[in-house]
This record gives sequence, structure tokens and C-alpha cells, in this order.
Amino acid sequence: MMKCCWTNSPVWHIKTGVMRILMISAEAPPLQRGGALIEVLDALPRELRERGHEVSVVLPFYREIREDNEVEKADTKVTVDIRVGEKSYVAEYLEGRSASGVQLFYVRCDEFFDRPEIYGEQGTAYDDNAARFIFFNKAAIELARRLTPAPQILHVHDWAAALVPAYVRAHNLPFATVLTIHRIADQGSFWGLDFDLTNLPRRSFSLGGVEFFGRLNFLKAGIVFADRVTTVSEHHKREILTPQGGEGLDIVVRENAYKLTGILPGADDARWNPQTDSLLPAQFDSETLWGKTICRDALLADLQLAPARAAYASGAQPPEPNRPEHCSTVVFGMVARVIREKGFEILTPLFDRLLADDVRLIILGEGDPAFETALAVASRRYPTRFAYRRHFDERLAHLIEAGSDITLVPSRFEPGGLMAMHSLRYGALPVAHAGGGIQEIVEDYDPAADRGYGFLCYEYSAEAFWDAIKRAREVFEQRAIWLDLMQRAMARRFSWSAAAESYEQLYRALSGDAQLAA
Repeated sequence: MMKCCWTNSPVWHIKTGVMRILMISAEAPPLQRGGALIEVLDALPRELRERGHEVSVVLPFYREIREDNEVEKADTKVTVDIRVGEKSYVAEYLEGRSASGVQLFYVRCDEFFDRPEIYGEQGTAYDDNAARFIFFNKAAIELARRLTPAPQILHVHDWAAALVPAYVRAHNLPFATVLTIHRIADQGSFWGLDFDLTNLPRRSFSLGGVEFFGRLNFLKAGIVFADRVTTVSEHHKREILTPQGGEGLDIVVRENAYKLTGILPGADDARWNPQTDSLLPAQFDSETLWGKTICRDALLADLQLAPARAAYASGAQPPEPNRPEHCSTVVFGMVARVIREKGFEILTPLFDRLLADDVRLIILGEGDPAFETALAVASRRYPTRFAYRRHFDERLAHLIEAGSDITLVPSRFEPGGLMAMHSLRYGALPVAHAGGGIQEIVEDYDPAADRGYGFLCYEYSAEAFWDAIKRAREVFEQRAIWLDLMQRAMARRFSWSAAAESYEQLYRALSGDAQLAA
């Protein structure tokens, strides 16, 4: 029987309050790509582990992980036959550790996961995604059943793991379940006949089960059957209860609102800290902003958007960013999935107006082929002012945050706003649509009250977003004010410790440990 590092002493567990948590997600480290889900699955397990709990993460064994020679992946020699409809597939389990020491389990089935991407290619989802992730959900549960001692909490993330609570309920398994919704627009909605692949009881395909308008809906299943449902900010929690923000599932969310909680994630200081960031050409903080100037110059030079600044004299510091030579050209940056919900439908119509001036724009991300094409076309039209890079690059992502003056966050929905948190820490002031967690992260600049450090628009439209950009540019020319706003922004802290404590309380209540919950 497979064993993990968890203690076998239930008495010791009760005395110390240690909980055993298995997180299940289609995306998690060691995958090398952008996205809030991967960041959460890196930071939250690590923080919970530092608080003394036993945490493991299970994800599919993708080709990217198999081919990464730096990733530890030991064969556990454990295999399980998994039924998907009328067929059976073999799940092999491998084991490793994250960079922070969190235990990782990989579910291997090359027929499903030995592919170039996670969900699809060229903007088209894989035809068998229902079967692939039904298999993954079942394999994750079989892993949980074989771990000794067993986990108490199965914490599943987004649609691709959201059938787990349905299986736990259908088979009366001894696990408490938590579903976290990071992206409600992605629901795992499949043809109704795919329900047969789940092998769930026929009664599950109903209004009170996994069926939604005649289709199999993974995310609905998770909302209905999980013991608790969380989303990644209090504002986003309120949004998904409405027809405008619920992406069709608002009625299901409202029916289950009694178990819904909003928990704002933290910023991962281990990865995103300009004072210690080894991926930058120079570190900096709010008192030594010359390092940000070096990063800005390196960013523009790397992307051929400006000639590299002449080398500074030996031992001399480069000029501070409030010097005249830094007042004219604004550097806009954006690291995001290139999809509609991230606001590209209101951003792309502004390119000609934005790039008509002496500005620089850098965007990193992949997603919808139509938006990717629009970005590529614009970058060719303005080759000295706009650079678009599709494939995620960790170093470039950090350099964009460090080298940008302004971060663009036009998202229609920005549930948790992790990139806005990073931008504030790196002194890149956000211009953002005030949706989801943004309102808990960015305070709009009010010159009359001399408060705030960002620029918000409250209407989701190109014109409203353009007005926010213009406001930011006007303040950017007032260097003393801009530096003051940068220092306010860089002083903001978003603690993973607070977020982990909220999850900890949720887990304790579910585990039935009334004394600890109190």
C-alpha cells in the first residue's frame, strides 16, 4: 500500500491540530506557465505545510512534466484500473516534491496526458476532455483511498477536479470536500451522453446533480456536492451570485450560497519580491528605485523597443526615475491569459490610440487564437512600441512587472487579482477595471483626498478603460506625485498567512474538530 509522510497517530493529530489535506488540480507546479491557479497551488500548500499541516498535491503527469529532467518523479509501483464508461485504463502513480518540499503525486496515463498542452491546442479543446478528466478525478480519489493514514480533506480546484465531490457523495467516502472556484467561466460543460463515462448512478444526471441544461457540467457538480465552496475574493463571491457574473451558473451558486466563502489569496513573497528576485538584473525597493530603472532599461532592450542605456560609470548609480529623461515614455505591461474574460475585447480596440503616442507596451500570454492574432498584427504595425510574446517565460514575466510603469488589468472578471498584487509590490501602478478582487487590492487615486495608488474604471467598456489610462498618464507626468503613489503601492502587503488561516478554519470546521474550530 502506498504511504505518504503523514503520521499514523490519530491521538497526536487531535492534540496538535494537524490536518491532512490532499489538493487536486489539473494545474500546479512544476508546470511552467502563467496563471493564478498554478501560483495558488504553489503558495497555499507551502503555507499550510509551514503551519504544521500535512499537505499533498495530485495532478496529471503531463508530457511537460515527464520531459523536465529537473523534476523529481519516483515511480511508486502502484497502479489502479480506472473505469471510464465501458473502458478501463491503468493509472500509474509517481511521487515527487515541490521546490518548497510539498509532496506531489502524478497520475500517469499516457493515452490521456502525453500531449503538448493541458486542455487543447490552437484554441481548440481536445475532443476527449470529458473522458480525460473523469479519469483524473477517479484516479485522484483512488489515490486518496490508498494513502495511509487517509486525508481528511480533499480540496479540489476548478472544473477539471470538480467531479470529485460528486464521487465522494455517491459512494459515501470518508472525506470532507472543498471546491475553490478560480474561473467560473470555465465549467467543464460536455455533451449529455458523456455522463455515461462517469459511471455515476443515473439519478445523478438531474437538476439536483451534475446535469445542466441537458449537459454534463463538472463545475456545477462541484458546487452542488462539495461540503464547502470558496472563491478567491469576497467581491468575486458576490459577483458570481448575479446573472452578470455567474456565467449561467448563478442560480446554482445562489442555491448553495450557504456554503460559499470568499478568501483573498496572498502574494507569494518567495517568488515575487523585488528585493530578492534573482530573475532581475537589479533588485530594488521603494527607497532604492534606481534598480527599477535598470530593469526598465533591460526590458526595453531585450524586446528591442529602445536602445540599451549606455553603461553606467563604474560604481555610479543610474538616475532615479524622477529625473527628466524618465518623464516622457510610459511603459505599459501585462502578463495574462489572452482571453475575453481578461478584458482583451476592450483593450484591443484601444491599440491605435494608445500606440499613437510615444509609449511602450509589452504583453505576455497565450489563449484565444483570435486575440493572439490581433496582438501579433498590432506588434508588427508598431514594432518599436509594442512587443507581444505568446509563450510563457518566467524571467520575462518578472522583468515585465519590474520594468513597467503601469500594469494594465482590463479584466471583465479578475477573481483574485494576483498579478495586480505583484504589480503593486514591483511599483507598476495598475490601471484596472474594478471587478472581482481588484476592489480589495487596488485603491483608486483620489487627488483631492491624496489617497490611493491605482486607476480604476467602474464601467466595463473600452471608453471607460481609456479614460482610466489617460488619468494615469496625466499623473505620470507629475513625477513627485507618481513617486509617492509608487511608494504607497510598494508598501502594500497581501499575506498568504492570512489566507491560509482562513482555509485552516474552514478545514477544521469540516473535520469536526469543534474545539480547534472555536
